[in-house]
Amino acid sequence: MPMGHTATQQAGSGGLKATEHRLANGLRVVLSEDHLTPVAAVCLWYDVGSRHEVKGRTGLAHLFEHLMFQGSAQVTGNGHFELVQGAGGSLNGTTSFERTNYFETMPAHQVELALWLEADRMGSLLTALDEESLENQRDVVKNERRQRYDNVPYGTAFEKLVAMAYPEGHPYHHTPIGSMADLDAASLEDAREFFRTYYAPNNAVLSIVGDIAPEQTLAWVEKYFGSIPSHEAKRPPRDGTLPEVIGGQLREVVEEEVPARALMAAYRLPHDGTRESDAADLALTVLGGGESSRLHNRLVRRDRTAVAAGFGLLRLSGAPSLGWLDVKTSGGVEVPAIEAAVDEELARFAEEGPSPQEMERAQAQIEREWLDRLATVGGRADELCRYAVLFGDPQLALTAVERVLDISPEEVRAVAAARLRPDNRAVLVYEPVQGAEDAAETAEAADTDAEGEAAQ
Repeated sequence: MPMGHTATQQAGSGGLKATEHRLANGLRVVLSEDHLTPVAAVCLWYDVGSRHEVKGRTGLAHLFEHLMFQGSAQVTGNGHFELVQGAGGSLNGTTSFERTNYFETMPAHQVELALWLEADRMGSLLTALDEESLENQRDVVKNERRQRYDNVPYGTAFEKLVAMAYPEGHPYHHTPIGSMADLDAASLEDAREFFRTYYAPNNAVLSIVGDIAPEQTLAWVEKYFGSIPSHEAKRPPRDGTLPEVIGGQLREVVEEEVPARALMAAYRLPHDGTRESDAADLALTVLGGGESSRLHNRLVRRDRTAVAAGFGLLRLSGAPSLGWLDVKTSGGVEVPAIEAAVDEELARFAEEGPSPQEMERAQAQIEREWLDRLATVGGRADELCRYAVLFGDPQLALTAVERVLDISPEEVRAVAAARLRPDNRAVLVYEPVQGAEDAAETAEAADTDAEGEAAQ
């Protein structure tokens, strides 16, 4: 093993195993060997997201998700995409409240290329970062905001609910996309300082999963990442602590060109990584996770007052998680009728809890989703990084479903009774205005975007 490494013992679940190593500069490396198919995934998580941003400079973490593909010392312009795709691989990056990640899935014999590319931009992005690339990607992000948020039906719903659920000054008060004003205000020096602070090996976890030779892979990691210096100036994120419940119902009515009335709400739920969070996930799955859920059966099938009804969980580790309710009304149905039915179902669930059949179905649904993620090399690499960055232990990714299956029906009922209450939610009511019929064609696309944002 190359000098500068320390390693932990292997642990695994269901035949999946992972080993963790650390370079002298602080980079954590997680390997999971799997020779089922001749492909491998490289995933790099940086411990930086929108919660690390300060007022007046929101959107920098997401802006860097774009800037990291704009060239580095050895790779100019669009070269990162061209090299990966030319080698038969795929790649992307995403930003959330709590992290930024970059990932490639490659033919197994091209893993070294992906490692070299990630190391080159980690170690030398500032060499290529100039006013031209900043302005170019600033415009790209602003257009993304227009297309996904500002100019589609219900596009700013998530942003509005987050701002209500997390008060002014809270690190989660703004979403990763940032505001137009802050994007315009970001200077080249702001961008450079942000990169120097957070894009360092001691603030990252690198996972490599698939058809790899561990010793050779570690040698490549040492070769390309080992000389990148660590950076100790990172500021910890601001405290995200909040009361368990909001303490009252926050409410906003939005009159826009939308195709139908809508009731949306955000509930404060337990932090990710706790038994209570797993219990909340099961509760929301029973209540609004798919066409067999209580809310879908009540509102869409039985009452026919809604065309869609769902409940999902945005897991957060540094602040209370969010339960996201989304109901689109049918025909001329008024929102108060929908809201009364929702409250009735939540109150009944808080009193009775899930039936044995509902509990089994919800646990099976979450288990299937977990298996789907770990079944692909890219999904497994991402999960290993997630648990390493947010909870300090990548091995937890391999046993996550065991903790969900251990939750009792009473725990599910209790978290619903404690949290899914009218005094613990931010409510957004959409009322259509003239011209709403023009928005109908894009409503389905807007729903998909909102769901993707909430899942990140």
